[in-house]
Amino acid sequence: MRNILLLFILAIFVFSCSNSNETESPVKYVNPFIGTGGHGHTYPGASLPFGMMQLSPDTRLEGWDGCSAYHYTDSIVYGFSHTHLSGTGIPDYGDVLFMPTVGAVQWDNGYKTGVDNGYASRFDHSKEIAEAGYYSVDLLDYNIGVELTVTKRAGLHKYKFPASSQSNIILDLDHRDRLLDADIEILNNTTIQGKRFSKEWAQQQQLYFYAEFSKPFENSQLYQNELIELEGASRNTKAAFSFNTEAGEEILIRIGISAVSTEGAKKNLEAEIAHWDFDKTRSEAREAWNEALNKITVKGGSEDQKTIFYTALYHTMLSPNLFMDVDGSYLGTDFKTHKAEGFNNYTVFSLWDTYRGAHPLYTLIERDRTLDFIQTFLNQYKNGGQLPVWELAANYTGCMIGYHSVSVIADAYAKGITDFDTALALEAMKHSANQDHLGLDAYKSLGYIPADHEPESVSKTLEYAYDDWCIAQFAKAIGAEEDYFNFQKRSQNYKNIFDPTEGFMRAKMYNTWFAPFDPAEVNFNYTEANSWQYSFCVQQDIPGMIALYGGNDKFEAKLDQLFETEMELSGREQADITGLIGQYAHGNEPSHHMAYLYNYIGKPWKTQERVRKILRTMYHNQPDGLSGNEDCGQMSAWYVLSAMGFYSVTPGLPFYALGTPIFDEVSIHLENGKTFTIKADNLSQKNLYIQSASLNGVALEEAFLSHKSILEGGTLTLKMGPEANKDWGSGKTSFEEEQPVNITPVPFILSDSRTFIDELEIQIQSVDPDSKIYYTLDNKPVTNGAQLYQGPILLKESTTVTAMAINEGRASAPIRSEFFKIDGGRTIELKSTYANQYAAGGPNALIDYMKGTNNYRTGAWQGYEGQDVVAVVDLGEIKSPTQVGMGFVQDIKSWIWFPKEVSFEISKDGLEYKKVAVVPNDFSNKEYGAFTKQFSAEVHEPFRFLRVTAVNFGKCPDWHLGAGGNSWIFTDEIDIR
Repeated sequence: MRNILLLFILAIFVFSCSNSNETESPVKYVNPFIGTGGHGHTYPGASLPFGMMQLSPDTRLEGWDGCSAYHYTDSIVYGFSHTHLSGTGIPDYGDVLFMPTVGAVQWDNGYKTGVDNGYASRFDHSKEIAEAGYYSVDLLDYNIGVELTVTKRAGLHKYKFPASSQSNIILDLDHRDRLLDADIEILNNTTIQGKRFSKEWAQQQQLYFYAEFSKPFENSQLYQNELIELEGASRNTKAAFSFNTEAGEEILIRIGISAVSTEGAKKNLEAEIAHWDFDKTRSEAREAWNEALNKITVKGGSEDQKTIFYTALYHTMLSPNLFMDVDGSYLGTDFKTHKAEGFNNYTVFSLWDTYRGAHPLYTLIERDRTLDFIQTFLNQYKNGGQLPVWELAANYTGCMIGYHSVSVIADAYAKGITDFDTALALEAMKHSANQDHLGLDAYKSLGYIPADHEPESVSKTLEYAYDDWCIAQFAKAIGAEEDYFNFQKRSQNYKNIFDPTEGFMRAKMYNTWFAPFDPAEVNFNYTEANSWQYSFCVQQDIPGMIALYGGNDKFEAKLDQLFETEMELSGREQADITGLIGQYAHGNEPSHHMAYLYNYIGKPWKTQERVRKILRTMYHNQPDGLSGNEDCGQMSAWYVLSAMGFYSVTPGLPFYALGTPIFDEVSIHLENGKTFTIKADNLSQKNLYIQSASLNGVALEEAFLSHKSILEGGTLTLKMGPEANKDWGSGKTSFEEEQPVNITPVPFILSDSRTFIDELEIQIQSVDPDSKIYYTLDNKPVTNGAQLYQGPILLKESTTVTAMAINEGRASAPIRSEFFKIDGGRTIELKSTYANQYAAGGPNALIDYMKGTNNYRTGAWQGYEGQDVVAVVDLGEIKSPTQVGMGFVQDIKSWIWFPKEVSFEISKDGLEYKKVAVVPNDFSNKEYGAFTKQFSAEVHEPFRFLRVTAVNFGKCPDWHLGAGGNSWIFTDEIDIR
């Protein structure tokens, strides 16, 4: 009996210890294969938290799903390189590839010639292991076992060879992206060093390496090829090192990398791996991850939920990446070497994605590192002249929109991270906002970006307005009142693109609404989205946005429609728009805050429903377990924050919107030594609704949580239940300040066209029904003889309309639109079908006397996919023009080519046609860039009908990214003179 009692007590003790230490070793829950399938674009290899090296297998060398160089559906590995991107939508990195082989040395990787004709090898997932900080795989073609582990700046390979007199290690620098410069220097029979400069997403990426072998190689070979980028200069781009090996013999490689020099790479290696103990390095890597992941501990939940959670937390720590040597040397954005004083320098800032959730998460668990990020931003401004937008390896990539580094700075400052040069920060922020590129010139003068001025005009207007609000908040916090007022005013510009007739954020062309309009259509007025997915992107003024929609009830109905509509995506194919619930797209970042917007209308129970569904359906413990690109941690940060029970709807405000947790208890272990715990009592799959809440024993009635409350430590207790408590959280719905300044939105014009034959009726309206509109028709400023608008205006001659809205003394920016009276005898019959998203205003676009610029994305060009363009113009009567022509744009990066040829046929009766000219294309079909061309011909006899046929270029050629896909023709204006 006594023994039974002892066993019972021991069992209780073991269970108690097991339960109390449930996540003491969270690294065991990390599954690096999550996101490597589907469109997650993650990699399974070894890295340390925010480390400089990402040592991982390369299985996919091209294509959108090869951005990280690995895809779970692959079965061939080409080698193991030392830099990788996590979850991006554009490929780069894959530097310094090693591949162990057996037999004759092969220089080709076998990608195009076949695996049996190159050094690549087949592999099987059953003999592949990925853990935090460790990766292993068996190369089936060579019977070689590979193991990889890392430190911050160095890596350790272990290859277990079979018995062979010809065991090799291939080094390939001419791998994946375009090589600019390369060299391999053999220092002795165990040591090599070199460099690799390449061009892909980053136009000039620099990497140096220093590597040592644990066993002297018996033979070495160098391979040289001509580098076009260096005008034919020869460099060592590949090498092979050969050994005699016994069965099971292990050869190790330790390698350091640097963006500065081979000397820096050597110092990094010597400082971090000065031994050959692979297990020691692997163990240290595991412990580093345990320490990092233990910043958040969870209790309860299923094993899958813990795996998804800790893998998500792991993914948030794969970037940004350390970008400096052990002595502080780093490559600046001026491509000069600098020394980091008092901070760590980083790279890979995917800010359009990560400002939303990842960086706010860092303000909780990586506060010191957040300060390093801001110091990096400011040094990039000092060195290279601008704050980062999407910076990669010291390169400004020009990718994505907005200037969201200002959000990271403002959010950090609002949350108490203030130890940086605030005057310099404000200077840099204002520099970003006051440039004249990417539509900012129009944005500053008009209050919005017209679609005919800049592509992605709606998204850019909205993102700029939010960023301006961030600048305003920061300026106010540091006492810059004038800047605060000016940027707060600019942050209201979102109102200028809200169409009250449709209830959506909508593009404008020439001060009229872009048409035809379909809110589900993906077109170039939005960034990787449609109008549904950007019409709720006013995080900086949620009460103002709700007012635009007509108040809480109408806004709630619109939000419900977002999640419940049966409308399907239309328009151009956009692979990033995934994870759809209605038109909510969780697979792309602009949607990420939207489920939490119900909190702002007193309906947090609806937020709880939506969030729980997203948590359940958009994340899974499997390779395709992410609903979209990981995007450098943002997709995972949403899960981490939401699984804990809150989210950062408005970075820049020190508050979070509450959702619904999935764990019984979550503890955030803060850098100040305090712990904040969220307890969910009576939580279950069905009990997802918050019944009541208390913070440190005091009732919490709002569905919001302050950042200060978290930093002070304590406990948030949530009582959960199966039915919605519609009273809880229905009170205070926003922590935003009252708007110190409101703008009067610019008026807009309603008209069928900019051109007319006899007369044209136009209307001038405003988003603000209380505004009065004043206008002139003679191209004079509104202040000179302006008339009060009281009803439709009938135009009978070419006219310039200038208008302004005024409300309570606040005047909008003026708008100016030209309308043209044209020859009314012409009509057109299109024999081909244009794409709706490239309608250019409709069927008469080719005879409206308006010509597009060289940017096809501004909406002035009519687009036809995979077909010839055939159109017949009827002049109404027989006339005697002397010249005919048709305009086209070419942008082969976007699959748009000039036609092969354009033929012109004329007819007097519309039945019998005579071919008068065939104009072949004489422009290169391989020239990257945007170009326009007029295909013209002379005519020497009268006609009434003109038939024009533009012959499509055909399928995209083999050398093109879209090989085999349909090419496009973009045309505007059939010219008859």
